[in-house]
Amino acid sequence: MEQHRTRPPQYRQRRNAPLPAQAARRASVGVQKGGPPARRPAPVPARGGPRLPNPRLTGLGSGLFCGVSMFVLACVDQLLFGASPALYGVLFLPVCALTALWVRRGDLVSAPVVVPIAFTFGLLPLAGGGGGLSGRLMGLVTALATQAGWLYGGTLVAGVIATVRKARQMTRRAAQRRSRAATSGRDGTPATTPRSRSAGQLG
Repeated sequence: MEQHRTRPPQYRQRRNAPLPAQAARRASVGVQKGGPPARRPAPVPARGGPRLPNPRLTGLGSGLFCGVSMFVLACVDQLLFGASPALYGVLFLPVCALTALWVRRGDLVSAPVVVPIAFTFGLLPLAGGGGGLSGRLMGLVTALATQAGWLYGGTLVAGVIATVRKARQMTRRAAQRRSRAATSGRDGTPATTPRSRSAGQLG
C-alpha cells in the first residue's frame, strides 16, 4: 500500500499565509470600507497676523520704484488737486522712507542718491512755464528752488533709514563673529582668521 506523504504544518501555514502586498491591500480596503477615516493634521495658525510686504529692491529697482511713484503721484496731484506743490512734497516723504526700507542691504548707499533724482523726475507734470523745452526747463528749475525743503527732507529721511539699517547690519555681523569665536574657544579649536591663514601660508 502506498503511503500518503503528509506535509509539515509549517508549510501549510506558509502556503495559507497571504503575501505582504495582498495583506496591505486588504488592510487598505478594510479601512476604506468600514474603518475610521484617516485624521489629517490640523493647520497651524499663522503667528503675528498678516505680514506686510517687504520686498528687496536693487539699486536700479529702488530708483525705478521711487521715480515711477513720484511721477504717478504728481499726475494724480495735477488732476485732482490742481498741481499742489505742498501735497507733492508731503507725499514725497513716505516714498523716500519706503525706498530706503525696501532696498536690499548691499545697495543701501543708492537710496539717498536715487531719491533726489526721483523728486526731479516727478516734478515734470507740475512744472509750469511757457511753451517749448526752454520754458519747461525754467519751470522745473523754479519748482526745484521753491520746493527745496521737501527735497532735503526726503533725502534726509532716506539717509537716516539707510544709515540705521547699515549700523544694524554691522552690529549683527559683529555679534555673529563673537559667537563663532566663543564656540570655537569652547571646542578647543582656535578661530582662524584670513590674516592668520595668510601668515601660515607665507610661513
